[in-house]
Amino acid sequence: MNKYVERLYNGIIKENPTFVLMLGMCPTLAVTSSAVNGIGMGLSTTVVLVMSNLLISMFRKVIPNGVRMPAYIVVVASLVTIVQFIMQAYTPALSASLGVYIPLIVVNCIILGRAESYASKNPITPSIFDGLGMGLGFTIGLTCIGLIRQILGANLGITVFIMAPGAFLVLAFLVAGMNVVRDKMEKKGKPLAAPSGCITGDCASCSQSAMCTGKLQDAAKKSAEQEAK
Repeated sequence: MNKYVERLYNGIIKENPTFVLMLGMCPTLAVTSSAVNGIGMGLSTTVVLVMSNLLISMFRKVIPNGVRMPAYIVVVASLVTIVQFIMQAYTPALSASLGVYIPLIVVNCIILGRAESYASKNPITPSIFDGLGMGLGFTIGLTCIGLIRQILGANLGITVFIMAPGAFLVLAFLVAGMNVVRDKMEKKGKPLAAPSGCITGDCASCSQSAMCTGKLQDAAKKSAEQEAK
């Protein structure tokens, strides 16, 4: 398989951030009350993913290792600000509907995860396709959830699906469906990636585990200092 096509397949199917890796759950559950919201959030994240992967891959050899995460956040925050201004100018209704979740793309673990695990270690073109694949996978996931919630909630009048519990229910059924697909793929010798990240407690495979560990160490140090006083 062509390596660029493989990066697209990886993001959309094999390591789908929503249904396989279980990443980016905050916007997934919060903004998917309709298909339009899902598409808008997904495409916004895709643009940031592609551009951040491009820039981080481009400057990967000059960013000092000790400040790589702050550097990534600065790059992502700048891109998110640009995307937010463009949405406010050309799609004000969608921007208002998504609200604070557009700025929160800055701390989306999908973007920081791909920056750390892939873009910082690979050339520009594969990094672009990696960001595109992950972004499209995220967009498809959000759109599916939003479409189902819209049909069941707004069109059929089952109001629970418009509310927060509906998001959890729809996500649970879709993830269960993906688990069935995972089992079939494993039997064919083509296993999908295992769920990872904070939602599973799998710190070993989380790209941000060092950050979490540092925060825990800082918190423990502050607690010890307070007890000493």
